[in-house]
Amino acid sequence: AVDLALWDLKGKLLDQPVYALLGGPVRDRTFCYATGNDTDWQLELGFQAMKLARPSGPVHGEAGMARTVDLIERTRKLIGDSVDLMLDCWMAYDVEYTVRLAERLRPYRLKWMEEYLVSEDFDGYAAVRERLPWMTLTTGEHHHTPWPFFQLAARRSVDVFQPDIHWVGGLTACVKIAHIAAGAGLSAILHAGGNDQYGLHFTCATPNAPWAEFFVGSPPGVPLEETADLWHPLQRAVPRDSSIAPAPGPGFGLAVEEEWLTPAL
Repeated sequence: AVDLALWDLKGKLLDQPVYALLGGPVRDRTFCYATGNDTDWQLELGFQAMKLARPSGPVHGEAGMARTVDLIERTRKLIGDSVDLMLDCWMAYDVEYTVRLAERLRPYRLKWMEEYLVSEDFDGYAAVRERLPWMTLTTGEHHHTPWPFFQLAARRSVDVFQPDIHWVGGLTACVKIAHIAAGAGLSAILHAGGNDQYGLHFTCATPNAPWAEFFVGSPPGVPLEETADLWHPLQRAVPRDSSIAPAPGPGFGLAVEEEWLTPAL
């Protein structure tokens, strides 16, 4: 929080957006994918890529694996071949389960499998990489500080880093992580990077951050424009046609509205 506040302050003092402080925008709008399992609604919103949450894990045995395969199969049939599809495993698997599931999902052309092991299992990530050389692998949401990303890069255990700008140490840490990724020929796509201006400014100015993730937390049928401020008062941006851009203005383009403030008693 302090790191982000200092970047915002610097931008306001210099009357520059944060993405300009990072070197300037590398694209006008960033491709944006949706996270959530309301696939029909995400297609209606115009998303051209989407990520599903896994419905089960090793504790559910073969029946659980079959449920995951069925979900991916049904989703691929619904979205067709032109929409990218990813699976978020949220630290639920072990090495063997990850490999077996990936092999069963291979016909459905996943864009990537994400965070299939607990974050500290660096040997496990290396083992999965060795056994699944053809699969795009990602992780990083639950890594803290740039140091774990250096270890992953040194072993080339994954293809995409996914730090959370609020959990990893702020914008400064994310810039370091993007440099580590660039040196290894990898990408850095923030966890929920499309859901607030902090992530959007980083993504706009980072060449090897080609996508933004947008968690769709609103009910199906409710336009995102009607829910963004309620769900996250610092959003001030919604994706359109599977792309998104940061807010203009100095700093992160944010302001504290007077009506948000309550006088102290």
